[in-house]
Amino acid sequence: MDIKEIQNLIRFVAKSGASEVKLETEDIKITIKTTSESAGQAEATIVQQIPVHAAMAPVAAAPAAPAAPAPAEEEEDLSKYITVKSPIIGTFYRKPSPDKPNFVEVGSSIGEGDVLCVIEAMKLFNDIESEVSGKIVKILVENASPVEFDQPLFLVDPS
Repeated sequence: MDIKEIQNLIRFVAKSGASEVKLETEDIKITIKTTSESAGQAEATIVQQIPVHAAMAPVAAAPAAPAAPAPAEEEEDLSKYITVKSPIIGTFYRKPSPDKPNFVEVGSSIGEGDVLCVIEAMKLFNDIESEVSGKIVKILVENASPVEFDQPLFLVDPS
């Protein structure tokens, strides 16, 4: 984000009447607060962030659908998988470009550092890399769909 974009954002927030706006990306965090004396004035705090890699944590067992014949087995199976979560808010893409193949498919073997997907945030494309080795069990997000911070993207079998 360049200085002109930040200045335009500050002007927009000052004119909008909002008292405070926070914006976070992978490498920058901006907080804009308007002063109570005049709606036309605002101050901004900008903080550089350390780049974030894909967050990895064990998946909690989700409630199984009633149609599942053995929900207890399915819950046990999910507990052994690792979930790859989105480190940022943005748009999830499975391919580096429309004419290229997907980074990974269900059943793909992956290693540490392998790119799993791309998340676009503010016209910046961020490679999401694996922090574990294993096999992709499930892709939890549709291509070109918006994702939230900490939203599960993939299930990985580390065995």
